[in-house]
Amino acid sequence: MLKGKTVVLGVSSSIAAYKIANLASMLVKQHANVRVIMTQNATNFITPTTFETLTGQKCLVDTFDRNFEFQVEHVSLAKQADIFMIAPATANVIAKVSHGLADMLTTTFLACKAPKYLAPAMNTQMYENPITQDNLNICRKYGMHVIEPASGYLACGDTGAGKMPEPETLFEYILQELACEKDLAGKKVLVTAGPTREAIDPVRYITNHSTGKMGYAIARAAARRGAEVTLVSGPVDLKAPMGVKLVPVVSAKDMFDAVTSVSLEQDAIIKAAAVADYRPTVVGAEKTKKSDGNMNIELERTDDILAWLGAHRREGQVLCGFSMETQNMLENSRAKLVKKNVDMIVANSLRTAGAGFGTDTNIVTVITKDGAEELALMSKDQVAHELLNRIFAGKH
Repeated sequence: MLKGKTVVLGVSSSIAAYKIANLASMLVKQHANVRVIMTQNATNFITPTTFETLTGQKCLVDTFDRNFEFQVEHVSLAKQADIFMIAPATANVIAKVSHGLADMLTTTFLACKAPKYLAPAMNTQMYENPITQDNLNICRKYGMHVIEPASGYLACGDTGAGKMPEPETLFEYILQELACEKDLAGKKVLVTAGPTREAIDPVRYITNHSTGKMGYAIARAAARRGAEVTLVSGPVDLKAPMGVKLVPVVSAKDMFDAVTSVSLEQDAIIKAAAVADYRPTVVGAEKTKKSDGNMNIELERTDDILAWLGAHRREGQVLCGFSMETQNMLENSRAKLVKKNVDMIVANSLRTAGAGFGTDTNIVTVITKDGAEELALMSKDQVAHELLNRIFAGKH
């Protein structure tokens, strides 16, 4: 995802410096050109050799030697960078950056015109000190991105804010910035994902096997391409994608209300959720006790969200529904396209290997009024981008 991109990592003197080796490795695996600049004091926590081994590139250390090639290299690096992240960023480095004070790391950072990120890491009292907060606000004022630190047990023994986020989180910030062209900037996209739960009583409910992976992949892809994304999600065991507004819901009624309340604002609505078609007519106030005989549950229809959207769509809005079938996939999906007045149905079969609930891959057929197009087996992230390409074709 990062082939051809240059990521510059600035490492300052915090115990969290050792974690950046993992971040560098993750970036290299995505084919990024990774360059590391360290402060001299940071070498007390991790060696330049570690980064040179992981990245295959010379690690620059903040020594102000008079070697001409070294001086040219650090200035050149500022020009090459597609993103510059200082992680960990100590209170000292933040103070220097916010006031334009120059050592080798901060000089290169200040000379860089690429997006700049700071990941603070320090004692809680240092982080919450008004001076540090003022310095961070100055950085924000000048367009730098400040990544909020995590809270937890710190190396000094305190517990609180000031912990550098894990490398996986920092990696997501870099992907969000660089992985995709921002061709959907200015677009509003609503995605639904996951199952719904329809209560029988306070203990039991009716649901399905949806894990939400496809919908979350679509939301993540749209956000990385610059769209303003709202993700209305049923109960799933997934972390919300970065840059996405998550609206958690439980029942089909919850999802109907959440979607319809903002539907007219959206440029595209992608209904990837597996919404229950029926719910219990009566929900017990107490747990239903087991008896000797059979139990019958009377069911009633839930609101048809996609049909409502098709009937109330605004001009220019694109509606995309999903259809999971076990038989007659094309016939059923074509009928759904017409009946619900939508632009696209993404159909897949539970019987097809590599598709269905809980997998990381999918095989889908994209159905529109112009015909049906079967896509090859690919990851759900790849499917997400293919669908967005078709949804927004000619609308950029």
